[in-house]
Amino acid sequence: MKKITSFILSLVFMISVFTNVCGGYYDDGIVSAANVDDPQPFDLDCVSAVLMDYSTGTVLYDKNGTVPLPPASVTKIMTLLLTMEAIDEGRLELDDMLQVSEYGASMGGSQVYLEPGETMSVEELIKCVVIASANDAAVTLAEAVAGSESAFVNTMNERAAALGMNNTSFENATGLDDTTVNHVTSALDIAIMSRELMKHPLIFKYSSIWMDSIRNGAFGLTNTNRLVRFYSGATGLKTGSTSKAKFCISATACRDNLHLIAVIMGAPTRDVRNEAAKKLLDYGFANYSIYTDDEKDMGKVKVLRGTTPYCNTTKGTFTALVSKGEASKVAADISIKSEVDAPVKEGDILGEVTYKIDERAIGKCDIVASQSVESISFFELLRRMFASFTASE
Repeated sequence: MKKITSFILSLVFMISVFTNVCGGYYDDGIVSAANVDDPQPFDLDCVSAVLMDYSTGTVLYDKNGTVPLPPASVTKIMTLLLTMEAIDEGRLELDDMLQVSEYGASMGGSQVYLEPGETMSVEELIKCVVIASANDAAVTLAEAVAGSESAFVNTMNERAAALGMNNTSFENATGLDDTTVNHVTSALDIAIMSRELMKHPLIFKYSSIWMDSIRNGAFGLTNTNRLVRFYSGATGLKTGSTSKAKFCISATACRDNLHLIAVIMGAPTRDVRNEAAKKLLDYGFANYSIYTDDEKDMGKVKVLRGTTPYCNTTKGTFTALVSKGEASKVAADISIKSEVDAPVKEGDILGEVTYKIDERAIGKCDIVASQSVESISFFELLRRMFASFTASE
């Protein structure tokens, strides 16, 4: 009788706690960025300039970074971004053959002299835009993506707004500005769209090329970005110049996992522009580095009243921009629950890692459940309790 009473009391207790479960929240983790005390430690001979870290989006240098200015062919970064997104979405293939329209062939300025009715692959057209800044190739891609350049421009402006490019207004896909009224963007906005384009690794297949050719070798291409040949670690990205815009560039380079974006607008000459971009990149590489923690497995957490007794945990890759030499000083403080109540959903936050340099927090990353664990049913609970009770006889 005493054992039966004990069993009933235990059953009542388990029923009461069985309904007391915990909820959870999902987070991809927090990417930290270093604070920049002096955003303009030196001056440059240009109207505006920005240096941005690709990994974190941190602005390391800012001279008139939000001032709207004509960007010339740096405009084509957005044209290329929308082209890459169309490829990712399956709306274009690299080997698709596109026919050049009368309008596309009529573009002046930098061009590869496409003829109306001529066909060229998407990949070759991308090379023409990236390497030779070809306006006729840019319009041909724009028409393929959106049906017409005007429709493409609408998409360009919509994408700019979605990216938070608050000082941008596009009027064409090329950057030609002889007849434009308000075709402008800012150095910061160029860095933002450059960073977005860089999320498509395919772009570096073309932007890092110094010399190439099209039409089976009949027409040579030389990169308008001289840094690709003469600057260590250069990866791209796009140059531009007109009488209105003067000389502009979005120059990207990578060393020791630190990928930088240097934007120059309104430089008086090509050489001044290139030297300014190199000075920005040199400054970034000399003063900053990237700390990365890509450890995924964060161990197990005990699950009470779950279908399995433990839940595996994980975290995302943590990346932080730190001052040069500080990466080795980063310490990770781990705080994780010892046990949780079922059910547990994949992605539920079960702890966090706080990253510090000399007790100064530089960022956090959530530890989350890497699997779901369901609650055991009432009848399964009853079965287990009864099995335990009878085993003790």
